[in-house]
Amino acid sequence: MRVAAIANPKAKKWLTGRKDIFATINSQLPTPDSRLVWMHCASLGEFEQGRPLLEELKMQYPQQKIVLTFFSRSGYEVMKDYKGADHIFYLPMDSVENATKFLDTVNPALVLWVKYEYWFYYLTEIKQRNIPTILVSGIFRKDQPFFKWYGAIWKQMLDSFTHFFVQNDESKQLLATLGFTKNVTINGDTRFDRVLEIAANFTPVDGIAGFCGDAPVIVAGSTWEEDEIELLHFVNVNKHVKFIIAPHEIDKSNLKDVKEEFPDSIFYSELEDKQLSTANVLIIDNIGMLSRLYKYATITYVGGGYGADGVHNVLEAAVYGKPVVFGPVYEKYYEAIGLVSSGGAISIDGGPVKLETVLNGLLQDETERKKRGEAAEQFVLDNAGASKKIMQYIQEKRLLTS
Repeated sequence: MRVAAIANPKAKKWLTGRKDIFATINSQLPTPDSRLVWMHCASLGEFEQGRPLLEELKMQYPQQKIVLTFFSRSGYEVMKDYKGADHIFYLPMDSVENATKFLDTVNPALVLWVKYEYWFYYLTEIKQRNIPTILVSGIFRKDQPFFKWYGAIWKQMLDSFTHFFVQNDESKQLLATLGFTKNVTINGDTRFDRVLEIAANFTPVDGIAGFCGDAPVIVAGSTWEEDEIELLHFVNVNKHVKFIIAPHEIDKSNLKDVKEEFPDSIFYSELEDKQLSTANVLIIDNIGMLSRLYKYATITYVGGGYGADGVHNVLEAAVYGKPVVFGPVYEKYYEAIGLVSSGGAISIDGGPVKLETVLNGLLQDETERKKRGEAAEQFVLDNAGASKKIMQYIQEKRLLTS
């Protein structure tokens, strides 16, 4: 990271954020408070999973102090001013010394670990101190190190968890092969709760309704270059359709490239300064509004499905009752698999021609479009409630009761 920081602004921020981290933590937590809850999230996506539970905790225990940590720069930078937690820090790098110092200072009564990102020294120290630790929205696959012949150290980290709340039956069965049977609950994904909350509290995005007008609208969220290449021809030959493209990376270099790919486009930051009659593409050059933009869509497209890591958050799109389209790489994501199975989503594996066929079909067939949109919304509704079930466990076990 230090080498990368020489030329990479993101790596530099990652390091700068951790500079004198313990001085920052000690200044905010001058004396240990055994009533703290510590929630750790790898990045922004994991925070969105943990957020409904965190806010449910604040509702049920309004005096409860919460420490929120992030590993990634993107998670911390976006949420560092979030009011739902009392203290927000970068997680100090994993080591014997750092884990000991951090836990001495924070001294949590309960640890909530969201989805994944397992740090050996932190988890080992947590177990040694007998601190109740819950895995939130965990998901396991047989290709992970836990289930390999060399996975002893990984299994040791799992021993640190008091209870696993997992997303699906496969995860439960895999944990059973390691001897974890009595402390595993299939609970779904707390992100379902989060997207329903966002939809219920929807507020319009300035300028978007005016840009869309009466035209059909395709909102493409979290796109990478591969997604933009797939969309390019369809965008260029369908001037009557309005496109809102929210790239996953919004650094100046990438935004410049996207603008060049779609010459008939404007940035969101330019909306008030441009005549919109000739532009059919709006490029979102900020972070934070994508989950609301899907509301304006006739059809939604979620990026990432042509890259090795797979498709991004499909639930943000599905919750508004709109058909969801994405690329072929989604096998790691329970919610994407479920959406396809329910009929609410279509996965495209056939290049731009196949994508155009699907998009044209949905635009021209209102009945099919409505049917798929209703299936998408129903899938989200059917899988809600995970946060309340975890809260019920915390209350039944009296984990925050003196």
